[in-house]
Amino acid sequence: MRSEAEVAASYEYCRNVAKAVARNFYYGFALLPPAKRDALCALYAFMRHADDISDSSSAVRDKVERLNGWRIALSNALKGEYNSNKVLPAFHHTVQQYGIPRKYFDDLFSGAEMDLTVDRYATFEDLRHYCYCVAGTVGLCCVHVFGFRNTDAIGLAMKLGIAFQLTNILRDVREDFEMGRVYLPQEDLARFACTDRDIAANTASPAFVELMKFEVDRAWQYYEEGARLHELIREDSRAALWTLTRIYSGVLRKIETIHYDVLARPHPGLSGLEKAWIMIRAGTGLWKPGLCPRQM
Repeated sequence: MRSEAEVAASYEYCRNVAKAVARNFYYGFALLPPAKRDALCALYAFMRHADDISDSSSAVRDKVERLNGWRIALSNALKGEYNSNKVLPAFHHTVQQYGIPRKYFDDLFSGAEMDLTVDRYATFEDLRHYCYCVAGTVGLCCVHVFGFRNTDAIGLAMKLGIAFQLTNILRDVREDFEMGRVYLPQEDLARFACTDRDIAANTASPAFVELMKFEVDRAWQYYEEGARLHELIREDSRAALWTLTRIYSGVLRKIETIHYDVLARPHPGLSGLEKAWIMIRAGTGLWKPGLCPRQM
C-alpha cells in the first residue's frame, strides 16, 4: 500500500522530469489545474522512459530487454508494486484517478518496439498505425485527464495525437535519416519519384518539396479532423489543449514558411518567445476553440 508521502514525492520527481525535458508539452501542462498538471507530468515521465530506452545507443537486444523490464514494471505498478521506482507511485495514482485503460500503455510499448525493428514504412496505413502507438495513445491518456463530455472525444484525441506525431516526423526527416530511419511512406516516395539521395542532400530537390507538400497537407487534415475536441473536453483543460495544438501546428507552419526545405537548415521550431506568446493568449482567453489551426 502506497503512502501519501510516497505519492507526493513521486509527483515531485515527475514534475522535475517534465520541466527538464518535456519542451513543447510542458507549455500545455502549465495551464492546467494543479492536479491535472501533475497527472500529465506522471504520464509523461512514464512514457518518456520507454521512449528513452528505444532511442538509446544500446544494442537492440539490450533495448528489447529493458523495454520488457519496463513493461513488467507497468504490470507490477498497476498492482501497487513499485520496487522503489520514483515514477511509478504517481503514475499508478494517475491511472486510477482518471480511469486510464491499460491498453493504451500496451500499444505505446508496441510503438517503442517498432523503432527497434522497423526503419521504413511501406504504406501510410502502416505509418498511421505507428503514429497511433507512439502518439495517439498519448492523446488518449491526456483526454482522460482533461475530462470529456461524450465518447466522440476519444477518436478526436487519437487524431490530434497522430497530427502531432506526423508534424514531428516531417520536422525531423534529416535527423531520422541520419539514424537510418525513413518514416515517410515508401509508397509516397515512389509516387513523387523521391529517393534516398534526395533525402540525404543538403537542400530539398523539387521531388522532395512535392512530397513534403503532400505530407504536410495530410498532417493538416488530421489537425482539422481533431479540432472539435476542444469543445468536448472540460473547460479547465481547453486552454492547455489549445496551447499544445498551436505549438505543434506552428511547427507545420514553419515548414511551409521555409518552402518545405527541412534538409538545408536546423529543423524548424518555435522560439521560446513564440511559445510564451501562445501561452499568454491561451491564459487570457485570446483564442477560439473548434477551429483548425490552419484557419487561424
